[in-house]
Amino acid sequence: MRFIKKKKFLTLFLCCFMVFLMAACGTKETAGDKSGGKESITLSYAFFAPDNTFPAIQMKKWAEELESRTDGQVKIEMFFGGTLLEASNMFDGVANGTADIGLTATTYEPKRFPLLEISDLPSGYPNSEVASQVVHDLMKEYPPEALKDFKIITAFATEPSYIQSKEAISSLKDLSGKQLRISGGLTPVMEKLGAAPVGMSQNEASEALQTGVIEGNISSREVLKDLKLAESVKHVTDYPLTITSFVAVMNKDKWDALPEDVQEVIEELSSEMSEFTGKYLDEHVQEAMQWSEEEEGLSVVSLSDEEKWNELLKTTQKEAVEKAEAKGLPAKEYQKRLYELIEEYKGK
Repeated sequence: MRFIKKKKFLTLFLCCFMVFLMAACGTKETAGDKSGGKESITLSYAFFAPDNTFPAIQMKKWAEELESRTDGQVKIEMFFGGTLLEASNMFDGVANGTADIGLTATTYEPKRFPLLEISDLPSGYPNSEVASQVVHDLMKEYPPEALKDFKIITAFATEPSYIQSKEAISSLKDLSGKQLRISGGLTPVMEKLGAAPVGMSQNEASEALQTGVIEGNISSREVLKDLKLAESVKHVTDYPLTITSFVAVMNKDKWDALPEDVQEVIEELSSEMSEFTGKYLDEHVQEAMQWSEEEEGLSVVSLSDEEKWNELLKTTQKEAVEKAEAKGLPAKEYQKRLYELIEEYKGK
């Protein structure tokens, strides 16, 4: 009898212990669940340049907003500086799932985005804020065929690019034959002006300048400080050229698998991030220019033959439109919409 009682007591004790253990585990799980009981989601986000560059600032802001607006349900793991994907394999890497999201410059892919090449050309953009919102809207209204298998998360653009050179360039004569880094798709612009453009990604420019592979860089001016290019280039030619368009894309299967409420937040952030990035860059460019002038002795050079530059570049966009039309694309309509949007955002 005594043995039976002990056995019953042991069984009762074990049952109570199991109930207590399950309750404790349940309490711990609830306390640690900041997403209101929803399944947590982690997404990887890749970019080819360092984390202090303006597109990376956009990534961090986007991740912060997404996490906040989903009450912590979504977490973003960010990979900067080509640690996961480079500019050359960004689209392929997102397509095959190496990264869930990738950010890159469409300008680095010559001939892949014929309509965007039209809006990247000199178009009278006053700054990055206007250019970013125009590019964002154009990409929504005319989705690139090359991105049909991706989900476009957001899009934005630089301010117009400027020649940043070791030696002062104030005329076509000074520019002739100069080896200047430019994003690949915009090579024809500099060829028309008589330069010898070298296509490469922005994060390669610093080493190329130091080793003498190139004599200057053509891009928006924040890189003078962010990438310390002002240590190598001492002159900026005061003539606005092309913009560089950026797009963030998500793996389509990953997008389709997201809960509807998370998709809604990402859609909501699309235009917001375009405007945020443009405003941030414009403010940062002014800061970078001041730093470069004060700390590195940078000088701003005026053109002596600006009318000749204008005349040479006048036909570039017309030629791009004709090429895109020949491919069956609505290039004339796109160009018309481009200038409508520029005027619309300039007026805001």
